[in-house]
Amino acid sequence: MPFLSALPGRDPREVVRRFTPNWFAACMGTGILALMLDVFPYGGGLQVLAARGLWSLNILLFLLFSLLFAGRALFHPEGFRRLFGHPVQSLYLGAIPMGLATIVNGLLLLWPPEGSILVAAHLLWWLDVLLSVASVLLVPFFMFTSQRHSIDQMTGAWLLPVVPPEVAAASGGLLALHLPAAAAQDTVYASYVLWSVSVLLAMGILAILLLRLALHKLPHRDMAVSAWLPLGPLGTGAMGMLTLGNADAAVFPERLHALAQFAQTGGVLVALVLWGFGLWWMAMAILFTLRYLREGLPFNMGWWGFTFPLGVFSAATFLLAGKTGFWVFSPLATGFTVLLAFFWILVAWKSFPGLWTGSLFQAPCLSPETGMLEPECAAAATVPPGGDGP
Repeated sequence: MPFLSALPGRDPREVVRRFTPNWFAACMGTGILALMLDVFPYGGGLQVLAARGLWSLNILLFLLFSLLFAGRALFHPEGFRRLFGHPVQSLYLGAIPMGLATIVNGLLLLWPPEGSILVAAHLLWWLDVLLSVASVLLVPFFMFTSQRHSIDQMTGAWLLPVVPPEVAAASGGLLALHLPAAAAQDTVYASYVLWSVSVLLAMGILAILLLRLALHKLPHRDMAVSAWLPLGPLGTGAMGMLTLGNADAAVFPERLHALAQFAQTGGVLVALVLWGFGLWWMAMAILFTLRYLREGLPFNMGWWGFTFPLGVFSAATFLLAGKTGFWVFSPLATGFTVLLAFFWILVAWKSFPGLWTGSLFQAPCLSPETGMLEPECAAAATVPPGGDGP
């Protein structure tokens, strides 16, 4: 792949062979920051320009990572197949549809959603739905049948493959407002199904995660950032209820008018419940992170977990501010967005040099393309692929 020859210090073929899907988490974080800047109440319009610039960068990153991922599948098919059997790498396959969802939402929020832009958003949304369904079906299937897991090694990363459907559902609520009646109804109905599958699975995982934390205490410091991941399903779950509630009133047929009113009102209540649970998780994540900082927090690609979960929780907070008028939500959402921008700058500053040099294209604790953990790496089995080991 000639375009990779610009990467110094790394054989382009090795970059392709060692590319892992956790790089798509950079798209998730970059995309959600772009969307949050668009609704940020300060900046005098400059934040909108910054939002469009970041969104454009996000597209370039997504295309680059898609080419690398496709290159691994094409040129290293055996290693690519074994990716699905790896207990950590496979979890990050869910980052692909979630990264794509930020591009779809950008088409709807950062540009006039009409004409070719609306057509592109509609087609990409259905592609996102297909990828989300593949993630929520295939990754758990391999977890149940061929991968080796244990409760003491469990982290919030288990949420990554099951959250994409609810992310797509939240996007579906935005998209439905701009579609013709029949297409809008199909989008809303599909979105409710996606939301229910994802949120219920996420709640089950969170219950087990609470038990794991009580019995086995905090994960290894290399997975410290996974403490922030539960904000993802709670934030997008709240977003989905609010965006779909808005769409219901506009797209449901007259015979379902009462249901649309109930969904719009009930959606706010469900969003408040999920948001409150998310606020508790955020407080715990901050406390966990402060403790980890005392022990030393080595950088790895898992640090992108600081961004997207916080971003979608910020988005849910902005939506609740508009829906309820409760004065607390708006300043909280503003503060969350500032923290999100800080995290993005920090993680991008550490990540993008590794992208340019190729130094972060690694798969620690993997014997060459076997997909099996080396015995001496068992203690670090939770290190996110593509990150630096301890």
